[in-house]
Parts: sequence; structure tokens; C-alpha cells
Amino acid sequence: MPLYEHVFLARQDVSTQQVEGLQETFRSLIEENGGKVAKTEYWGLKSLAYRVKKNRKAHYTLMNIDAPHEAVAEMERQMGLSTDVIRFLTVRVDEHEDGPSAMMRRSDRDERDGRRGPRRERDHDRGDRPSRDSHSDRGASSRDDNEDNS
Repeated sequence: MPLYEHVFLARQDVSTQQVEGLQETFRSLIEENGGKVAKTEYWGLKSLAYRVKKNRKAHYTLMNIDAPHEAVAEMERQMGLSTDVIRFLTVRVDEHEDGPSAMMRRSDRDERDGRRGPRRERDHDRGDRPSRDSHSDRGASSRDDNEDNS
């Protein structure tokens, strides 16, 4: 049977338990049609790059599926009818990844570091802006000139 990676986005106002319920619904639909879900990952509530159906955030979920095309097509049809699913994408792959997906590895790394990483040198470059030392002389001399004139 063909292998698929399937990601779907659920509305931001849906609870995590409801997203897990959606996962189970789609898992049972795949299994009823002769397939199986090898792995399911909940990636969490994340910000979207742009608004999708009036939502700025969504619950992301990955499913690795080993099923015939008809089962995946039926699952996609059901997702299109569901008001809780705002987007989905199914990609046929040659083989499934072992271990956690790239999104899960990235979140583990962020939790270990406690920060995103070192700043780049470009962030410290002031470009054409003069240094602060040249500004301090100008401010003091203009004050002295004003005191002499009074």
C-alpha cells in the first residue's frame, strides 16, 4: 500500500481534547477502509503565516498513513466537510521517517536551550549611523553657547 504524510490544521478555538478526538475519528476512518495510521504527532497551537478562514492560529497534527488511495480520499472528503479543520495537506512518500518529525525535534531543541540561539553579527551592525561619542560633544557645546548669550 502507498505511504502518506498527512498534516491537518484545526481551528484555534478548538480544545486539545477535541483535536485528539478528530485524530481518532480520522484514524478509525482509515482503518475501516483497510489502512493503518503508523504514527500521530500533535505539534501544538502555532501561529499561522497569514489568516486562514479568519483564524490567526491553528492546532497542527501530523499523521503517517499506510493506506489505499480510496481511504485517504475519503478522509480528505470528511476533512473538507468538517468545520473544525481549516486546512490539510497529504503527500505521498517513499518511506516514513523513523523517530520524531523535524517539527518535534526543533521544539525539543528550543526547550533545552531556553532561547533560540546566538544573535548574528548583522544585528549588531549600526551601518551608517554615527557612534554615540560624536553626539555627546555637539549637545554640550550648544548648551554652553546658549548660557553665554543670556
